[in-house]
Amino acid sequence: MSYLRVLLGGAILLAGVVGFYALWSRREPPKQLEVKETVLPVEAMVVQPEDVPAKIQAYGEVRSLDVVAIAPQVPGRVVHINPNLEVGEVIPKGKVLFKIDPRDYEAQVKQSEANVAMRENVIERLKKQFAIDKDRLTRLERSSDLAQSEFERQRALFEKDEVGTRSGVEQVERSYNLAADIAAQMRQAVALYPVRIREAENMLASARAALDLARLSLERATIIAPFPARLKSVRLEVGQYVTPGVNVLTLANDTVLEISVSLDAREAADRLRFEAHARPNGEAWFARIAPVTCEIRWMEDPQPNHTWKGTLHRVEKFDPQTRTMTVAVRVAGADARSSGDARMPLVEGMFCEVTIPGRLLKGLYRLPTTAVNFEGIVYRSVNGRLQYVSVERAFINGEDVFISSGLNPGDVIVTTRLLNPIKNTLLNILSQGVPGATPVPAEETEKAATNAIEDAA
Repeated sequence: MSYLRVLLGGAILLAGVVGFYALWSRREPPKQLEVKETVLPVEAMVVQPEDVPAKIQAYGEVRSLDVVAIAPQVPGRVVHINPNLEVGEVIPKGKVLFKIDPRDYEAQVKQSEANVAMRENVIERLKKQFAIDKDRLTRLERSSDLAQSEFERQRALFEKDEVGTRSGVEQVERSYNLAADIAAQMRQAVALYPVRIREAENMLASARAALDLARLSLERATIIAPFPARLKSVRLEVGQYVTPGVNVLTLANDTVLEISVSLDAREAADRLRFEAHARPNGEAWFARIAPVTCEIRWMEDPQPNHTWKGTLHRVEKFDPQTRTMTVAVRVAGADARSSGDARMPLVEGMFCEVTIPGRLLKGLYRLPTTAVNFEGIVYRSVNGRLQYVSVERAFINGEDVFISSGLNPGDVIVTTRLLNPIKNTLLNILSQGVPGATPVPAEETEKAATNAIEDAA
């Protein structure tokens, strides 16, 4: 019985081996999956160095060149105000802003005029009296000489021949002394006339100065617009008593506008155009800046192509903390006005982008902004495969970015915007005339583009 079981087990085992061998002999080898390399379709361009005028973009706020706080120079009560004296109104140059009660100052003018006339009369009287007294002095001196001659004659006769009496001689002597004394007094008076006249002339000058001051005070009682004045603030009412030095109006002159923009000091030194000669007095300050025409654009303008023209005017300051240089761009009021298409004018307070043309920069490479990512990386095609290269941007002008270093003449640069592509990826350059283009069937190009988009997502 046990022998039979052994035979049955051997037969089953043999049948299994024969079946496995039969199945193994009829097997088919597995199919091999062909793996193709991903190809990335891109647009590209060949770059060559070129000489490009540099442009510096900066930002600043428009301000009026002249902003004046008006304070009365004489005290008094306001009796008249310009009917257009409201914030935002523009008062033409020479028009009255307000008036202070002029009656006190008119009275001072009349009093000063009377004082001047009186001083002029005093001088005229002194000059006439001077002429009269000089003529009188001539006669008195002649009388004194005659009295002296008579006295000497009478004394000589009396002493020699004893003609006459001593009392007669003394009488003649008294007459002589009196004439001499009168002549001496007149001589002294005549000698003092020039001094008296100069004193009177000085007093006249003082009276005239007082008259000028009175007239100036009367003139200052009427305040006029010193320029086409836009009212920024008004703190004035009819009947209000004003005192000197207290500001009541703030005026802005919009005929000339300025924008102060801050530039990186190294960028400004490399690109701005300064005049070759130094300052005439040898000051240790920047040479005069070339007055180039700048382009100004309001940052909130819904029409981005709407711009104004300004002129680079001067260097305002250098900040050692931030290592920046502030320059002023000046805009004439006529150039800031709106045109006939109802666009807004350039006005104080607008925050603007200013494009300043600079020196001619040599050996720059022009690329579209899509070719350079935020980290300054450019994708280059080398033997048909993607490579990274770090570049230095010189400046951006619209849709173009200019590269100062990192590229070589003849480089094939990818202009398609890519998001984290894989280095050494095989490229299919679609641009015409670019060397290194690798044509790939359309279906594979479409599939590779789809895969690239999915990978980026």
